[in-house]
Amino acid sequence: MDKPFKFKQFTVNQDKCAMKIGTDGVLLGAWAAVDEHLTSVLDIGAGTGILALQIAQRSNAELIDAIELDEAAYEQCVENFEASPWGNRLFCYHAGLDEFVDEIDDTYDLIISNPPFYSEAVESGDVSRDMARQNSSLPFDELIQGVATLLSPNGIFAVIIPFKEEANFVRMAESNAMYPIRVTRVRGNKDSEIKRSLMEFSFAKVETKQEELIIETARHQYTQDYIKLTRPFYLKM
Repeated sequence: MDKPFKFKQFTVNQDKCAMKIGTDGVLLGAWAAVDEHLTSVLDIGAGTGILALQIAQRSNAELIDAIELDEAAYEQCVENFEASPWGNRLFCYHAGLDEFVDEIDDTYDLIISNPPFYSEAVESGDVSRDMARQNSSLPFDELIQGVATLLSPNGIFAVIIPFKEEANFVRMAESNAMYPIRVTRVRGNKDSEIKRSLMEFSFAKVETKQEELIIETARHQYTQDYIKLTRPFYLKM
């Protein structure tokens, strides 16, 4: 489980991280909108650094910052950044969101986060894993308030959350003057319930573009949409 995860253009070590590489993070890093004008990016709760690494691969953004509170995960993120082809553009801060907000005056064109989201008590016996998975360590309202402060006026906030939290998350974002501009709801297969919502927010009120993504047609048989999205990263796609 802890062995390095090899992607096409970089490798992620994850032996010190509570949260291992999973579909959610890779999906978000592949899905979030990037364009040629993107100059600054912030990954909140970076873990292994996977999201920042994906954005580095996909864009020419000169400044890609990440913040990670857990010390072991922070150290691992720094290692993964330094070992990647984009080490000169990637920087990880060992900080919580609240202290980062207090100290940073800059804003970011893209803020991306795969936040902890098991709000119900989940105890695996591994304290750091439980912290990484429970949003008590970064409540959604705190995340949204931090993003509203750090996002540039024309910036985009990209996030993945459980579908059941979507309506509540949108309400909290709107109370901070951020509005959904794109939502892709994710199902494991065509017959399964929607599990996740990939969402982008901005300060502009526009009609929300809504889509659905199905991952598999059968076990380990992936849909064309999923293959197209993740092919730049996964070795076997």
